[in-house]
Amino acid sequence: MALITLRKNLYRLSDFRMHGAALKSQPLNHVHKVVKERLCPWFCSRQPEPFRIRFHHAHCKKFNSKNGNDLRPLSGPVFSQISDWVRLEQNVKNGESQTFYKRLSNLTSSEEVLSFISTMETLPDTMAAGALQRICEVEKKDGDQGLPKEILENSIFQALCFQLEKEPSQLSNTTLVTALQALILLHVDPQSSLLLNLVAECQNRLKKGGLEVRNLCILGESLIRLHSSGCLTLELIINQLQGEKLETFTPEDIVALYRILQACAEKVDERQTFLNKINNFSLSIVSNLSPKLISQMLTALVVLDQSQAFPLIIKLGRYVVRHVPHFTNEELRRVLEAFLYFGYHDRFFTKALENRVTVVCLTLDPEVVCGVMEYCGRKRILSKPILNAVAETFVCQSEKFSPSQISALIEPFGKLNYLPPNASALFRKLENVLFTHFDSFPPETLLKLLHSCSLNECHPVNFMAKIFNPFFLQRLQGEESRLDRLSRARLTQLFLTSVLECPFYKGPKLLHKYQVKSFVTPCCSLETPMDSQLYKSVKIGLIDLLGARLYFAPKVLTPYCYTVDVEIKLDEEGFVLPFTVNEDIHERIALCIDGPKRFCSNSKHLLGQEAIKQRHLRLLGYQVVQIPYYEIGMLNSRRELVEYLQRKLFSQNTVHW
Repeated sequence: MALITLRKNLYRLSDFRMHGAALKSQPLNHVHKVVKERLCPWFCSRQPEPFRIRFHHAHCKKFNSKNGNDLRPLSGPVFSQISDWVRLEQNVKNGESQTFYKRLSNLTSSEEVLSFISTMETLPDTMAAGALQRICEVEKKDGDQGLPKEILENSIFQALCFQLEKEPSQLSNTTLVTALQALILLHVDPQSSLLLNLVAECQNRLKKGGLEVRNLCILGESLIRLHSSGCLTLELIINQLQGEKLETFTPEDIVALYRILQACAEKVDERQTFLNKINNFSLSIVSNLSPKLISQMLTALVVLDQSQAFPLIIKLGRYVVRHVPHFTNEELRRVLEAFLYFGYHDRFFTKALENRVTVVCLTLDPEVVCGVMEYCGRKRILSKPILNAVAETFVCQSEKFSPSQISALIEPFGKLNYLPPNASALFRKLENVLFTHFDSFPPETLLKLLHSCSLNECHPVNFMAKIFNPFFLQRLQGEESRLDRLSRARLTQLFLTSVLECPFYKGPKLLHKYQVKSFVTPCCSLETPMDSQLYKSVKIGLIDLLGARLYFAPKVLTPYCYTVDVEIKLDEEGFVLPFTVNEDIHERIALCIDGPKRFCSNSKHLLGQEAIKQRHLRLLGYQVVQIPYYEIGMLNSRRELVEYLQRKLFSQNTVHW
């Protein structure tokens, strides 16, 4: 094993050969000068450039370290935690190495690491890789940036890299892949001779089948970052991992395996049998996963479209609850994305989310805040603590949200039909933002935002003239020959709102060609379809109460675009008319048979689109009678059902049957 001899407190290299010339027993200034001349051009730019350092070596091609230039693939971060000192210590068992790794793990900066190893008499390759690994860890704490120039120019750091490049065939498997991983995370140029030599050596050993499971996983992740999922070497790694027993994998290895397969998502069908095996085995390791590993596993399951692995998703969801306080912003965002993708939610997660958001909402990233709001909106979760905290955040920090994020943040208030305690300040701030940055909002985003405001009676009167303007409608239409149906439905409902709820609005009207005839559409609807099972129960009671099916009509489309679940017509004396009669109608009763999907989850609170429907029907002259599912569910007999309907429909009359 190659050794670097580092005299105590001296930057001196013993027996360090270059071009056949040995540097033995030379004075300190001579050795330092030779090493600097040899290695400094490799790491340091002769003419510094901002944010980019170019360097080369006499034996090497040029390679770069680009600050802030992350080389991660499109699928997102793929590297596991690299603070696994035990794995490196397996190669060197003596007490000195154990002391070395213990001290190394306590160092908190690259300067401390380099200063520490400069005191070593000798530095085996395993320890050199461990030092490089620790440098990578402490640098990554400050963000995904390349190394500072002063570290790159440090002769000890240069010597570490040169030692690893000089004789890669003499490195142990663990040292080899660990060094490769650390250098990649430090943004070394993939075309540098340093990385090319290390990769070539890894490929040689891979073909011989000499790499262990953990090293295969690290190498696979490294190749994903260096190349792409189409790399033949990556295919070979996956094939070798398929031949291993999953019982020999650590939890970190299992998650790494998911991420490697995630990078080859286009071949998921070919490997579904293997994935099923991994999914089943992963049930046994969920309790041992860290917050980071849980978020990475969920992300991989999304990319690989493993909806059939719902037992695993449910178990991950249960353990996510414990880790909500410990997730980073990015990890929490990925967890929320996965839960939305798989349609998963439970009250314990919501409670944990409430506890975190209410405490740290002001410090959360805008993307995370929007992710939390999207989760609440799409799962119909009326969490007042979360909504109140987000409303306060927007009032205090509206400038940190982009137009699309503002829309994503405000829309759930309308969908959930909720006004926070600071509603006046919230919508005043929103109005100011819209006045200032109106043209910055994409037309479709702006329409969704303003429509959602109208759902809970915060009508955007000051902007109606702009959105009904032909110029805005042309922008909304874009290059298409006509507007999509959902946009037209939103425009129509906004126009109806301006007529019914804003009689003082005197601006332009919505042209007829942009209006729809019904708010119910097969794909995206502004009304929740009637619950068919609930309607069947109500229908039986109505027939018994009214005497015949002739006296009520289901799913009646009104001239005002709304569809009434059940319509009953009354004459001037209060008698029920057959639904076929269209004359002498004095009053119309609109029965709203509201199933669970018309309410917020586990709540009796109507959603915004149902609240505005019932509000508009009343303004249009209908007698609106709400028949909610939770009241029907409390009835125990057919007689109780008829009496219930009688009280709802004819509270002042007596009906006999």
